[in-house]
Amino acid sequence: MSAQQLVDKLLIENLKALQPYQSARRLFKSDDLAEQPGWLNANESPFANEYNLNCERLNRYPDCQPASVINAYASYAGVNKDQVICSRGADEGIELLIRAFCTPGQDKILICPPTYGMYAISAETFNVGVEKAPLKADFSLDISAINSFKDKVKLVFICSPNNPTGTDVAGQQLTQVLDTFAGNALVVVDEAYFEFSQQASWAGKLAQYPNLVVLRTLSKAFALAGIRCGFTLADNAVIQALLKVIAPYPVPDPVAQIAKQALSSAGISQMQQQVSVLNDEKTALSIELGKISQIELVGDTAANFILFRTPAKQALMDYLVKNGLIIRDQSRQLALDNCLRISIGNPSQNQRLIELIQQFFTPEQTAS
Repeated sequence: MSAQQLVDKLLIENLKALQPYQSARRLFKSDDLAEQPGWLNANESPFANEYNLNCERLNRYPDCQPASVINAYASYAGVNKDQVICSRGADEGIELLIRAFCTPGQDKILICPPTYGMYAISAETFNVGVEKAPLKADFSLDISAINSFKDKVKLVFICSPNNPTGTDVAGQQLTQVLDTFAGNALVVVDEAYFEFSQQASWAGKLAQYPNLVVLRTLSKAFALAGIRCGFTLADNAVIQALLKVIAPYPVPDPVAQIAKQALSSAGISQMQQQVSVLNDEKTALSIELGKISQIELVGDTAANFILFRTPAKQALMDYLVKNGLIIRDQSRQLALDNCLRISIGNPSQNQRLIELIQQFFTPEQTAS
């Protein structure tokens, strides 16, 4: 029997048809391209900041939940330290919630597409059902559709600002959802892009809503996607449940060291300055894209990316890749036909991007 035949025989049934999440690095790898590309496809920060590492403890297992990191993030988020758990990115936080609160083959989660794909992928991996209440045409929540799932799901995932639409979820709508599912489901507000938005965080409402969970990350605004460090904020009862299913050593010591430095006063100040630069760049790029008749801006710009629609979606994508700039195709998402998403880069990357897009749409004029 070949290895493939053995895998086919042993693989659990719900994984046989599962398509893994197509992350930015799965779609495009550096080795596949002739030169180092401009990565504008993964909502990463273009900034690479310096950190110091002490190697004296690398021969020891790290603390499961390093106090220095937990305390620093609790202070930053304005919550109590017993309301915080640190994980390998917010993605692990999603999995912990599903593993802790959903029985495989029995329970379900609710998502509101178009939205972040890992909610559904994580649920499907654990044989947990996925219900959908699609966003309205303006990308607001469909409260009536969401309410219809009361007592039918264990977890409700809401991304705000939403990826990939860049839209904030109205506070009044989130309040309605929390009230609807009070006592029968956890409402998980994914705030991965919170720092780029003008809307207040929901972290300060944990005491008011026992069924509220907030996901956070250092990957976006803090420019630390490479260290995989995320946080789940919730009532301590929820945190204790997640600690039952988390790995023994989820936070490597180098990650903890870097996270602690990033969450210092100087680190937070640096993050805020860089977010300000990115927001200014985002505004300028949106203005330039809006001048191109073949491009329609879609959604909003409350995160660190811009979503737009063009009939020339594939040709433009191919043209940018050929010229060393990688953006993200979102056209397979619900209601996002012909849509592309641009992560905001540094000023030179953004200038190069808009020049290429202008050249693509007006080649004769540019040539003259």
